[in-house]
Amino acid sequence: MKLSDFDYTLPKKLIAQYPVAARDKCRLMVLDRKRHTISHRTFEDIVEYLNPDDCLVLNDTKVIPARLFGRRKTGGKVELFLLEKKNPTCEALVRPSARLKEGERISLESGDEAEVLGRGEVGRLVKFSRPLGEILKEAGHVPLPPYIDRVDEESDRWDYQTVYCEKEGATASPTAGLHFTRELLDRVKGKGIRVTYVTLHTSYGTFAPIKTDDVELHKMHKEYFKLPEETARVVNETKRNGGRVFAVGTTTARVLEYCAGLIRTTNDERRKTKGYTDLYIYPGYEFKIVDSLITNFHLPKSTLLLLVSAFAGKEFIFEAYRQAIAEKYRFFSYGDAMLII
Repeated sequence: MKLSDFDYTLPKKLIAQYPVAARDKCRLMVLDRKRHTISHRTFEDIVEYLNPDDCLVLNDTKVIPARLFGRRKTGGKVELFLLEKKNPTCEALVRPSARLKEGERISLESGDEAEVLGRGEVGRLVKFSRPLGEILKEAGHVPLPPYIDRVDEESDRWDYQTVYCEKEGATASPTAGLHFTRELLDRVKGKGIRVTYVTLHTSYGTFAPIKTDDVELHKMHKEYFKLPEETARVVNETKRNGGRVFAVGTTTARVLEYCAGLIRTTNDERRKTKGYTDLYIYPGYEFKIVDSLITNFHLPKSTLLLLVSAFAGKEFIFEAYRQAIAEKYRFFSYGDAMLII
């Protein structure tokens, strides 16, 4: 498969720069794979598609303020986008990277220093002068993606987090979950649907561009995950009882699929339920756990677009995207949602 097969043209005006005022009032496109139908709803209507025997699985990762700004001794501006949170040295995407020499020190907005070291796996290694958590608390910015053409605002500190975020560590938001409110989750639970959680610290592995013409040659960057025992039990029981597993977001789907073998075993046989995953899902993959997927509209030629194409079929997904553009849906992180059943 060629990367160009997963390209499409999106009018810039459809890239959402802000979320809708009420999270659950965004638009929802519903793709029914069996009937091959596409319908248009509002996100709060999603409760209608869930049955009491189903379970809803969400990613409870919490986004850290992973962007730092500083200056070189020459006065030039520097941006650090952290890929992880480690002390005292962690990996970051540094701009402008080419001009920075090993050993050069950057003065941060907090008054601290960051020393640029050698090359990491995908970025530069950076050493901080005091605990990173303290620096981020004082000077960290919300890591909005580059297609949001503005500096982060105070409201983004709330808007770019899910209402159920808990485990700190992500450097990008699991955006499919942004549409849920506490009230909507209460409605889901009130219908008898079990709600449970996994953790995947959304990072470079999720948003890294594919750089190979042959999509099968792309290698995913590893991301930390955790599958709680309770989640494995609930998902296992749902499958055995004939219910459906609704994964909220591609990150949740990747955890569930990576842990498919663990989920299907008995409690006594389960072992490792946390670690790092580099699972790369593209067309041809056969899903073992996920029955329905809640997601956003994704960038052209991205691993996320390939994952949803694997789940619903490339032609069906691209038919849906053509409709979304024609109907002026809002795209990407702060955009509208899609439910694939």
